[in-house]
Amino acid sequence: MIDRIPAPAQLVLELLYGSGLRLLEALMLRIKDVDFVRGQITVRDPKWKHDRMTMLPRAVEGELREQVLHAKAIHQEDLACGWGRVWLPEALAKKFPSAPADPRWQWVFPAGSRWKDREGREGRHHLHETVVQRAVTRAARESEVDKRVTCHTFRHSFATHLLERGQDIRTVQELLGHRDVSTTMIYTHVLRNGARGVRSPLDP
Repeated sequence: MIDRIPAPAQLVLELLYGSGLRLLEALMLRIKDVDFVRGQITVRDPKWKHDRMTMLPRAVEGELREQVLHAKAIHQEDLACGWGRVWLPEALAKKFPSAPADPRWQWVFPAGSRWKDREGREGRHHLHETVVQRAVTRAARESEVDKRVTCHTFRHSFATHLLERGQDIRTVQELLGHRDVSTTMIYTHVLRNGARGVRSPLDP
């Protein structure tokens, strides 16, 4: 199904499944938070207001490098037009006044068009979540998938497949950014097959 999804939405979904990111966490990645040398991604200011680290799948490293180069090229074009400033939280903008124009702070997945504020200043936001959501809905329909598929399904699959491989649940909790391990424990129920998770003696 994912092969039916166009770029860059396909790469976003690969990060949801390969790194366990939430949709907005993937869309709000900044260039400086992708570490190709260490093979890791830093997720900034997620749901519970703390940073976390997760893996950068080697399988998408080449695509992600190309996307970063694409984002930098767009930023250079914006700078040449007299814009090229990205949104930052107010506290960070005051602390690092030059950061909004710094390539390292730009979105990995920039939007296709610029926005303009009330004062006439232009900037570029990240790719809107509906772009990816609609692509998933369309691909699921074209693939005739019977079950409901959303962007969050890819994050669920990340957790389920790690646990199937025998990964420690505390590690999965940290990678997902769950505050309470009980939230991660939900995925252990998905692993159970049949009534009460018991295999029939008739089955091999």
